[in-house]
Amino acid sequence: MGKTLVHRMRMRSKRYIALHLRFEPDMLAFSGCDYGGGEKERNELGAIRKRWKTLHKNNPDKQRRQGKCPLTPEEVGLMLRALGYGSDVHIYVASGEVYGGEETLRPLKSLFPNFYSKDTIATKEELAPFSSFSSRMAALDFIVCDESDVFVTNNNGNMARILAGRRKYFGHKPTIRPNAKKLYRLFLSRSNMTWEAFASRVRTFQRGFMGEPKEVRPGRGEFHENPSACICEDSEAREKATTYSRGKKNGKLDDSSRKKEVIVSDDQNDYDDNDEPRWPDLDDDENQVWPQEKLHYNGTGSDYDAVISDEPELEEMLSD
Repeated sequence: MGKTLVHRMRMRSKRYIALHLRFEPDMLAFSGCDYGGGEKERNELGAIRKRWKTLHKNNPDKQRRQGKCPLTPEEVGLMLRALGYGSDVHIYVASGEVYGGEETLRPLKSLFPNFYSKDTIATKEELAPFSSFSSRMAALDFIVCDESDVFVTNNNGNMARILAGRRKYFGHKPTIRPNAKKLYRLFLSRSNMTWEAFASRVRTFQRGFMGEPKEVRPGRGEFHENPSACICEDSEAREKATTYSRGKKNGKLDDSSRKKEVIVSDDQNDYDDNDEPRWPDLDDDENQVWPQEKLHYNGTGSDYDAVISDEPELEEMLSD
C-alpha cells in the first residue's frame, strides 16, 4: 500500500516534498508552548496537559526561545517558500489529527495548493485494513516520506530522526528540519521586513539543517540518526587514520599530517550543540530546477527534543 501511495504521488508530479507534521492536540499540550490561539487555546491545551501529573508549568516564551516548540503549519510553509520552493510544488503531508483542523492548515494550503495526504490519494476501502491501527497508518506515512525527494519535519521526534539517518545512509537525500531557535524571532518580526530580507535570513539560519552529507561530524548524535559513524566509513578514511596513528606513535608527523590534525580540531571546536541538530542532524516540469540544485541547500533542523517519560501513555504519544 505504501508503494501504491508513492506511485500515485509520482503520477501527479515527478518530484514531491513530504512533510511530517506533528501538530496533534496531545503533542501541543505536552510542549507547553503558545501557538497564537489565545485564551481558547490555553484552556483546551491546558485541560489536556493535566493528564500528566508529573509535568510542571512551562514558560511558553522560554520554550520557544529554546527551540522546543514545533513550527506551526504556516511557519513550515513560509520556511519552505523562503528556501525557494514554489507554489507549484507537490507536497504530501503525513500527520495525525491537526489541532484546529482545516483552519490551522489553511495558510499552508494557500502557500502550497498541491496538498495531499494518504486520505486524499487513497480510498477509505483501501485504508480500511490499516485505519484501526495507528502504527500501521504511521508506517504508510513513513514509506511515502522515505521515498520523497525532500523530507521536511516541524519537530525532532523519533520518526524524523530515523528517517534522517535512513535517508543519509541511502544516498543523502535532502532532509530539512527547522532551526527553531533561530527562526522563532524571525517569525515574530516578519511583518517588519521585506520578503527578500526574510527569505535571506531564513536561508542563513538554515545552514547546517538541510541533511547534507557532512553537516555533522561522525559520532555525533544517535547511531540511527547518524549512521556514517561506522557504517559509511570508507577505506581511504581508515588508511589516513592508520597512517596518522603510526606516525604519532613513532613520533614522526610530517607537515601535512599536522595540518590535517589542526583542521579536524578546528572543526570540532566550531560545532555548537545548541545551534545544530543532534543528527548529522516535485513538480510536473521535468526540467524544473529545485532549490537544492541552485543553492547547494540552505539547511534545516529543529532543536525540539522528544522527552523520555516514565509514563507509558506519554511515551507512546511522543514515539513518532
